[in-house]
Amino acid sequence: MSNEAKSKKELVKRICMSFFGVIVCAISVGIFKIAALGVDPFQSFMAGLDSLIPLDFGLLYIIVNALLLIFALVFDRHYIGIATFINLFLLGYITQFTYQFLQTVIVNPSLLIRFACLVIGIVIICFGSAFYMTADLGVSTYDAVALIICNTWKKGKFQYVRIITDIICVFLGVVLFILAGGKLSEVPTIAGIGTIITAFFMGPLIEFFNVHVARPILKNK
Repeated sequence: MSNEAKSKKELVKRICMSFFGVIVCAISVGIFKIAALGVDPFQSFMAGLDSLIPLDFGLLYIIVNALLLIFALVFDRHYIGIATFINLFLLGYITQFTYQFLQTVIVNPSLLIRFACLVIGIVIICFGSAFYMTADLGVSTYDAVALIICNTWKKGKFQYVRIITDIICVFLGVVLFILAGGKLSEVPTIAGIGTIITAFFMGPLIEFFNVHVARPILKNK
């Protein structure tokens, strides 16, 4: 097989891995919403915005990410790739479909079921993220924000910049949720234990799936 044919084959594999990773991540967010024990920081913001603005979540997700995409294109388009657009157009609608479907299957879940959904959601999102990251065809528009602040504007180390952007997202999500009429007792459903876990403890599990699943698949001829 020629080098050109190998390159095309690898690109197709990377694109397929990106699609798979985004779809799996979107499904996991739907599971997180069923668990109602907190979602990742960006989804906390989206949940608050979704409570306030009467639009389908899928459409709202596209609008917000389109704005972030413009930001990235203006300041550093290096981080934008095929996977960025796959994430932009698919994740919101798949999340919405998954959540609506699971609501018909898991009705009034007990706390035990919710914790089980949280654990399943964490494992699945890490699994999907490993494929999405290993494909290396661009990052999500939200990921690009911290990368631009850190690498393009030279305003700090990535891990600290990302913590700050995550905290801002969670804060805005909670404020928007309260403004939409949400009760303080319901705040943990969008910013709870699941948010803490996804913000601080996903890395090792993603790396496990990177090493043992995603990278071997990409390298397999």
